[in-house]
Amino acid sequence: MKLADFDFDLPDDLIATRPAQPRSSARLLVAEGDAIHDAVVTDIVNWLRPGDRLVLNDTRVIPARLSGLRSRDGAEGATQARIEVTLLEPTSDGSWMALLKPLKKVRDGEVITFSPKLEATVVSRDEGQAKLRFSLSGTDFDAALAEAGAMPLPPYIAAKRPADDRDKTDYQTVWARRPGAVAAPTASLHFDDALLGALKDRGIAFTHVTLHVGAGTFLPVKVEDVTTHRMHAEWGEVTQAAAAEIAATRADGGRIIPVGTTALRLIESAAADGEIRAWSGDTDIFIYPGYEFRITDALMTNFHLPKSTLLMLVSALMGQDRIRRIYAHAVDAQYRFFSYGDASLLLPGCKSDSKA
Repeated sequence: MKLADFDFDLPDDLIATRPAQPRSSARLLVAEGDAIHDAVVTDIVNWLRPGDRLVLNDTRVIPARLSGLRSRDGAEGATQARIEVTLLEPTSDGSWMALLKPLKKVRDGEVITFSPKLEATVVSRDEGQAKLRFSLSGTDFDAALAEAGAMPLPPYIAAKRPADDRDKTDYQTVWARRPGAVAAPTASLHFDDALLGALKDRGIAFTHVTLHVGAGTFLPVKVEDVTTHRMHAEWGEVTQAAAAEIAATRADGGRIIPVGTTALRLIESAAADGEIRAWSGDTDIFIYPGYEFRITDALMTNFHLPKSTLLMLVSALMGQDRIRRIYAHAVDAQYRFFSYGDASLLLPGCKSDSKA
């Protein structure tokens, strides 16, 4: 299974840099078995059945991009350097792992000032990352970060424009609750309160789980044999109540449909023995063709990067040939791609289909 098997040509003008307004007006490609239908996100109500359950990731994206100044007194006098910081994840001692650019401009023990309220000390540096200890913690840190930080837009958007105040709303789901992600569960960005109400009226149930999406979600696959790729780890939790809701829906014959690959990877991690259970911890599950899905019946997701692990995941669900046809249709029909783009609803049909 080669990396080139997951490549496709994508015109640059199909990469979305802003979301559809309103959220639920984005286009929706529905792939039901071999059939492909063009719709809009609000039409998802018509494709789901009473008794189905959507699994929603309730992680909250933090404004993880910071710009600060490092000051230093040396033989050449007082000097300053602008340091760009992307927070990655908190550590057990309350510090943060972060990417610093340029990393060579800082030394251990130095202080980076981001605002009159917020600064951080460089604790250590290793393997291209730095460990930072901030001057604030708890809700004080959250408030100062909200003022000083910017939303961590994906690299392919950040290369086209800087983050702004609109992104603080656009790059956050309407049900975001638990802070910790540095990337959004982007399929969930298409939902608004009106659509959630329509789905509820249709008899669709919702279960919230948490997976704090890390910056590693954007890392490219660098190995030619994709089966040797090692996934980044991300922290997640499926509560006892969430596991019970999913199990009850399955027992009643309803479908389990995660919204986004993050929710899918989490519930598959929590069902390692085939039964969904309460679970928390770091998951580095890597799903590619040949994977036997344990708990997932269908998936709502955006359109993914060529050669990405997420394209491999949807290929595992629908089959590689079908995903090639789905993506060829999406390009021909001018669907908008990636985090702020349009969505797909992937309904593989019978279980045997997902092995194709």
